[in-house]
Amino acid sequence: MPHVVFDKKIDLKKFYTSFEKIIQTKPIMIKIQNIFIDKNEQRLLLSTLVIESKNQHFLIEINTKDNKTTIRLFPETDPEKTIGVKTAMGLLTLNLLEMFTTIKIIKTNLSDFISYRR
Repeated sequence: MPHVVFDKKIDLKKFYTSFEKIIQTKPIMIKIQNIFIDKNEQRLLLSTLVIESKNQHFLIEINTKDNKTTIRLFPETDPEKTIGVKTAMGLLTLNLLEMFTTIKIIKTNLSDFISYRR
């Protein structure tokens, strides 16, 4: 299962209120535009559309607890783990790294889909 784990608990309310949709048109169409937060502000779901050889609509989950934050695919939507799906998760990861400049990735299996400079 593709995932990214950060070393800190991030402020999901801040991310929720300042989130701007993510759209990539080439080489694969990716749209992350709708965001939902739970009442405890500990989990976000992001509605994601990936169009490559097939169209996939799924949710990406951001979950915070204790001293870490995890990005993963929401299990109930379970898309095929294509390059486009992994790229969407990489784009979201980059978005978080830009907003929360003190966080660091401590574990991931998506390194090839995350390119950032720090």
